[in-house]
Amino acid sequence: MRGSLKLAVRAWGPAILWMAFLFYLSAQSHLPGVPEAWLDILMKKTAHFLSYAVLARLYLRALGVYKGLPLAPALLALFLAAVYAATDEFHQYFVPGRTSSLTDWIIDCGGAAVGLLAPKVAERLRPGLGG
Repeated sequence: MRGSLKLAVRAWGPAILWMAFLFYLSAQSHLPGVPEAWLDILMKKTAHFLSYAVLARLYLRALGVYKGLPLAPALLALFLAAVYAATDEFHQYFVPGRTSSLTDWIIDCGGAAVGLLAPKVAERLRPGLGG
């Protein structure tokens, strides 16, 4: 039992910490920004994208310890990231000064998908190492 708990904490700990960090950010009524509106939007949407790319990779890392999953680990990681992104947007609906946004959820899911696919694409493009 102790060994399996240790394995679970090692596998899921980073993902849970990252989720807690995202939850903390979502709970803020106001996040720092830059004066130029277009640049502020670009920075915040990029942060959404990259945050969920990281989360999906952490989910994939955690799922890697399980054998015989009913779905491919990457597909399951993408699903988990999409669900967490949806709960994050729902949470923001209740935070004063924040809104929930379907656009942000789509950006989050896109980031998760790219986070999962980019290493595979990069591996195939590397000279002498790809398929």
